[in-house]
Amino acid sequence: MASSTVAAGAAQAYTYTRPSGLGGGLLGLSTSGGTTSGGPRPHPHFFSGVLTQAAPAAAALLALADVAQTRYFQPRPTSFRDPVVTCNGDRLRMESFSVCGGVYARLDVLEPAMDGDVHERGTTNVDVNGPLREALARVGGSDPLHLAVGAEELAVTTMDGAVVEKKVPLPDRWLRGFAEVQVITAGFDPRAELAGPDAVRFLRSLPKRAREALWVVPAGRTLRVSSRPVSGAVCLAGPDRLRTLLPLLRFTRALRVYGPSVANSGGPVSSVWELELPGMRYVLTLSPQHSRGFSGEGAVLEALATDEAAGDADLVGALLSFEPRVDPDLLSERSGLTLERTKAALTQLGTSGRVGFDTAEAAFFHRELPYDPARVAALNPRLRSAHTLVEEGAVRFTGDDTAIVRTDGGERQVRFDGDRATCTCPWWFDHRGERGPCKHVLAARMVRRDAGADASVEAVR
Repeated sequence: MASSTVAAGAAQAYTYTRPSGLGGGLLGLSTSGGTTSGGPRPHPHFFSGVLTQAAPAAAALLALADVAQTRYFQPRPTSFRDPVVTCNGDRLRMESFSVCGGVYARLDVLEPAMDGDVHERGTTNVDVNGPLREALARVGGSDPLHLAVGAEELAVTTMDGAVVEKKVPLPDRWLRGFAEVQVITAGFDPRAELAGPDAVRFLRSLPKRAREALWVVPAGRTLRVSSRPVSGAVCLAGPDRLRTLLPLLRFTRALRVYGPSVANSGGPVSSVWELELPGMRYVLTLSPQHSRGFSGEGAVLEALATDEAAGDADLVGALLSFEPRVDPDLLSERSGLTLERTKAALTQLGTSGRVGFDTAEAAFFHRELPYDPARVAALNPRLRSAHTLVEEGAVRFTGDDTAIVRTDGGERQVRFDGDRATCTCPWWFDHRGERGPCKHVLAARMVRRDAGADASVEAVR
């Protein structure tokens, strides 16, 4: 799972002892380097046992792989990124992200669908190749499927012992999006639930080529599609991006939809679409627009700009051990931090990919994404620009709630109203805060926070 830097940016280097394969009722998933509760491992061995629901597991893994190689906006051939797999003890979580950065997919294989031995907890990449995809597409019936994630002792017909090495580019926007989506969805609530047959009818009725954002509203046992937001609605941006759900409909027990509170005049927002399968959950998170990836949403910027949360995140991160559900109250007790600071630290850990968020359980879970956490802050140009403005002394406050920020484009006025801030720059005029704060608001917040901290120190003295 090691990564290296090349001239065009970051590249991901995968090394597998052999290709993953499926044959004779045995599914062997080869692992690359990973992080475990016992430390780094070149080829971690997480699980050996049985998937009690073979057909839905194979179909969902195939759907996950489809997302990882799809560019939903302006489709064209692209490289494939192997899924990230985390073993949290009582479950396996498999994650992927679309090439365009606008769709996040996760398959949670839960305890009822697993019968075997957990050897280690941790995170790794697993090899998904062409022959494996073809074999997964042929899995059917109700027979159980033997599974090994990283086991060396299993040898199936397609595992010929050949070492597999892959090197694929990881664009900055892809890395930033993977971090952004955890922070965004942590603020979502359940908005609708459909039983299996109703979910099937609704998903099959969606328009196939609608690129503009639609809205869905609970209506009896189904969801009604609207062209504009209304109270209680959930945004569905690019319904064609839900097509990866269609092969799973024959296994579906329920469809649940999650999203933020939506005002009647609100613009497009992200949404989470979750299929309940036998012993599993398949989750898709969609960006606010078909042409808009998660990398530009700016949800992580406030957390990254907070020095206190960054320090607390180091402490809280050291206490994590690949839990399936992170308990903030327990972490608060163990770390000695207040509950508020503990939650802020978890948000910070989300920005660096060290925790994900499960909307079904409204809880963070521990995992370690395969890239350098320190890179995330450097990949946010607005945050870099804000630090530069602060360092150059370009921010001056003319009152408690008003700041003037000097830039090459002229002076910008930032006004604070409680936790909300507005700016006179073109970015704020275009987005009204829907895509995170502009660089001027970030810089003013930093100066305001530092001034408050200095005042507290003086008061103590």
